[in-house]
Amino acid sequence: MSRPEESGFSLNQTRCRCCGDRGASGMPRRDFLALNALGGMAMTGLTWHSVAAAEAEAPLPTRTPLVVKPVFMYEIPKRREQWSWRSWGGIQTQEEADKEVANIQQELEKVRGGADFPVTFLPPLPVRSPVEVEQAKDLASADVILVYGAGGPQEIFDAVMKIGKPMIIFLRHRSGPVSLWYEIVSPRYLHQHTDFLAVKGVDNGDVVVDCLDELTWRLRSLCGLKNTQGAKVLAVGGASGWACPQAPGLARDRFKLDIQEISYDELGKLIQQARGDDVAMQTAKQRAAKYLEDPGVKLETDRKFVENAFVLEQIFRGLMNKAGARMMTINACMGTIMPMSETSACLSLSVLNDAGYLAFCESDFVVIPSGILLGGISGRPQFLNDPTYPHDGLITLAHCTAPRKNDGKTCDPARIVTHFESDYGASPKVEMRKGQVVTNIIPDFKAERWTGFVGEIVEVPFLPICRSQIDVGYKCGDARVAENMPGFHWMTCYGDYSREIAYALKRVPIKWENLG
Repeated sequence: MSRPEESGFSLNQTRCRCCGDRGASGMPRRDFLALNALGGMAMTGLTWHSVAAAEAEAPLPTRTPLVVKPVFMYEIPKRREQWSWRSWGGIQTQEEADKEVANIQQELEKVRGGADFPVTFLPPLPVRSPVEVEQAKDLASADVILVYGAGGPQEIFDAVMKIGKPMIIFLRHRSGPVSLWYEIVSPRYLHQHTDFLAVKGVDNGDVVVDCLDELTWRLRSLCGLKNTQGAKVLAVGGASGWACPQAPGLARDRFKLDIQEISYDELGKLIQQARGDDVAMQTAKQRAAKYLEDPGVKLETDRKFVENAFVLEQIFRGLMNKAGARMMTINACMGTIMPMSETSACLSLSVLNDAGYLAFCESDFVVIPSGILLGGISGRPQFLNDPTYPHDGLITLAHCTAPRKNDGKTCDPARIVTHFESDYGASPKVEMRKGQVVTNIIPDFKAERWTGFVGEIVEVPFLPICRSQIDVGYKCGDARVAENMPGFHWMTCYGDYSREIAYALKRVPIKWENLG
């Protein structure tokens, strides 16, 4: 986790270089004020009483549903003798159109029932002209407009695009009455009678033919994007970026993140107040005991470190609820937090991730947006990690904090040991699953180009490095990986979500390159 410091620290000094301790405030005051000027809001004047009340009232962290409005475009032709009076398509009468609207409702209910992400479908809107689109009242409330191109004029597409929402075009070949736009969506609409894509905001990737699975993963992607853009993030010790002080500003610009900051001075006061609260201390001990009762957990450090980690967990939950956030990060977690909390933050973050929050160490806003996006898409915890050097078809990824509930349902086994560099506190050494397919995202410092690949966990070693470790195998070649490792930290998640990442990023826009 070696980190070149932005200011006030020589790399020749004898010091842990993993995330760069910044003293009692967590970061230089000059940088902290500059970040606030970029749009972050500082949380001040907090008391443990108010934070504890917020922690007790904290709702279950959940993703916000994607709202989809189906638009069914069609036309009813009139016979004209000795003339070409109808277009291609299986819907030629009002009765056929009404039947198709009912069919759309039934299909989308199946999609909703089988989706692994929250989605709401508004009633389908049958339209025969762009005026009917312009007069519709609920289109503005939708996140996505799903257009069924059975027939009708191109101006309907134009009217939908003017609303400024993502549009997906669904066409029928074999799944129902064949669509007119199955024939002409490419030359007439996407290419606008030219040889190149000519419509801003929609392309070939937004067209689906017949397959509801193809529709579903696109909606999953847009659900993740909705839960990323404008998201509130609690930044303990301030927002930062590994070797990239402009990272918080780029995260705000690209993803409109609302970063709520709390200084270490404020956090220190809360920790002291919580320690003086018998109820809080008893709650922490009970939660720690329950955690350690899990047969998949083996304690190999001082139990007091674990109990103190659950004091921190209470504080972090309360602060997130106060900030209206379901995600957080902590700066200067390699040193500043330890004397205050008498533990490391590793286990606290792991437990929060398993509870459905997104909790990241290091406050590295180069990589944190990728974790928020991938978490919003997958509904699963994320593993922020340090990469090593690719060789022989594998790369080691490691960090001292990792989730246990990596599939979103069941907990992987874990040994609770010390944080490696400090040999202090409580850190989970999570035994992730061999053979598990994982998505790996490699964000760049400029927030312009992300790379990544889908790999497989081939080994779960225990080297003298950060505690949670996986060797990830890949088939794209060592040189290709080595030559496409921008930034520093990676984000890793159980499952293959490479399509969803690509589909979401084009709307940011950030370029995506799948190395696989």
